[in-house]
Amino acid sequence: MNLKKLALGLIWCYSIALFGQDKHEFGQLNKFEINFTEYPQDTTAHAIVLHERGEDRFAVINKRIQLVKKYHVKIKILDQHGFDQADISIRYYHTDQAREKVRDIRAITHNGVTKFWLKKDNIYVTDLTENWSEMRFTFPNVKEGSILEYEYELVSPYLFNLTGWSFQGDIPKVRSEFYAEIPGNYVYNRSFVGTLNLDVNESTIKKSCFKVPGYAVAADCEVIRYAIKDIPAFKEDEDYMLAASNYISRIDFEMSQHTSVNGNVENYTKSWKDVDREFRTDKDIGRQLTKQSFFGKNVPQMLFEEPDSLKRAMGIYDFVQNHFTWNNKYSIHKGSRVKSAFEKQMGSVGEINLTLINLLQLAGLKTDIVLMSTRKNGLPKRTHPVMSDFNYLIAIADIGGTSYVLDATDKYIPFGMLPFRCLNYYGRVMDFKNGSYWLTINPVKDNTRIVRGRVLLDMENNRITGDFKTSETGYFGVSKQKTIQSLSEDDYLIALEKKFSSENEGIISEYTNLNKVNSKSKVVEKFKLEWEQELNREVLYINPFFIRFFVQNPFVLEERNYPIDFGHPRIFTYQVTIQIPEGYSLVNLPENKAFALPENSGYLKLQCSNAGSFVTVLFNLKIDHSYYKSEHYNALKELFRNAVDIQKNTMIKLTKN
Repeated sequence: MNLKKLALGLIWCYSIALFGQDKHEFGQLNKFEINFTEYPQDTTAHAIVLHERGEDRFAVINKRIQLVKKYHVKIKILDQHGFDQADISIRYYHTDQAREKVRDIRAITHNGVTKFWLKKDNIYVTDLTENWSEMRFTFPNVKEGSILEYEYELVSPYLFNLTGWSFQGDIPKVRSEFYAEIPGNYVYNRSFVGTLNLDVNESTIKKSCFKVPGYAVAADCEVIRYAIKDIPAFKEDEDYMLAASNYISRIDFEMSQHTSVNGNVENYTKSWKDVDREFRTDKDIGRQLTKQSFFGKNVPQMLFEEPDSLKRAMGIYDFVQNHFTWNNKYSIHKGSRVKSAFEKQMGSVGEINLTLINLLQLAGLKTDIVLMSTRKNGLPKRTHPVMSDFNYLIAIADIGGTSYVLDATDKYIPFGMLPFRCLNYYGRVMDFKNGSYWLTINPVKDNTRIVRGRVLLDMENNRITGDFKTSETGYFGVSKQKTIQSLSEDDYLIALEKKFSSENEGIISEYTNLNKVNSKSKVVEKFKLEWEQELNREVLYINPFFIRFFVQNPFVLEERNYPIDFGHPRIFTYQVTIQIPEGYSLVNLPENKAFALPENSGYLKLQCSNAGSFVTVLFNLKIDHSYYKSEHYNALKELFRNAVDIQKNTMIKLTKN
């Protein structure tokens, strides 16, 4: 048996035995921490958290109830790539009326038995915004094998700041623990996010733990303790994911009720019925839907005269799209003023789409608000209303028994399609008459990239010439349309040449955009590509993939413990016919290949055939779902590895007769 592995295993068993038992006095290291040299669960780690603890409690400070958040951590530096863990920043919030304070910062660099203490004059304060600042410091004398230890307290007058605890971070953790004492007159909703399981989940009652001077009765406290051991790092350096906040394992707290020392009860968690009622009179959203008389006087009346309801809705949608320029602001919770935005012809998401809703309602079409959260903002909670979870607003119109989701902020998005940023599973329809409800957001399914070509080998001039026709639909088409419109034709063709022929230094000698005028989500192009290449050889190897969809695998992690989210299904098709030049013979065709994802949720196929003097190569990659669970990661990684390999290494062999 490998003695090193045995020793590591024994050390790890020792660490598990210590879990939840060590007091971890500041400045003291135990044997496990001193002897720790490698993390078996992630041998690529450059640094690791050996111990982390957060402790939240309530205290009366300066005659005011405040929240005291204590933090203590020990980080082991495994190699020089982990030195960035020595740079620490602690953020805090402040206004003219109240401010958070960071106090009692202590930090030590442990280098064996030698300790280097952080000096107070090496702690700096930096203002980030008007209301946010941070304290910064760097550990002294850091080297490989150092253990960095620090602790501090943050005193906050904002009792809503008991927000929970994130167990996962950018480096692995041996263990992470959260402890809190919550007086009984404060009630918090709590939810667990992420895929990891709690190793410790304790809740007990501590009698008379919190007393406010001047009141005879002390409050009992709920004492909670949550902990997890062997926590993998959360690595988000890959494509195809939603906001990291959806996946990082953590406990979220949200104040739902507070009973003051005078006995007054204030509820913070509301039902959707409460929210529906408030929305009707809300000046920032609800009252912005009462501007139909204004729009009736300021928009062309022909918009409302179309007898066909669907065409009427499409005409109004096109009008709003073309009238406004989006200012890249969302502004749905406050500041929406549709009349002012309409006159300026520029507005936020809220202003543009509230205008759209007003006009559709004025046209006699049942249309409601849909509150949403964008892909980068995270998923809204479905258990109860948390209005701060929503940062976006679209429309839903019921026309002829069919529902259409609409967002007029993007001039390239056709009627009934949402921008990619909105593909975040679900939103809340604010139906003021029948009550709000959850709506599933389904992306359009027809998202294809198709390349078809015919290639000739010009032996006399040592040139390969290919006539290609490409078609891109759905979200691929919208993206291509934006690129075409943002560049001059010369710049666009230069970019196209680099994309299609970077390895072969090809040029585009002819180009035609075959796109229909009214098509926003489909782009068809035709062009001729030419490459200079030495062809007059006894044996020729031709890679038929003159245009490639992928140059590298987008999935590179050893494992991924959060889902894969493509946003929408997608299909890639490449078909090329190559003429065998006169005087040459085909030696062999590339081998046909086929790979499938679990549960028939996608596939990859390569089919090669020969008919007379022509070789045809057909490549198909189909991703059927927008979303795949993390257990499908390895299958997707392997599928894309094969896709890259096929495009890079498929060869047709020809020999001179």
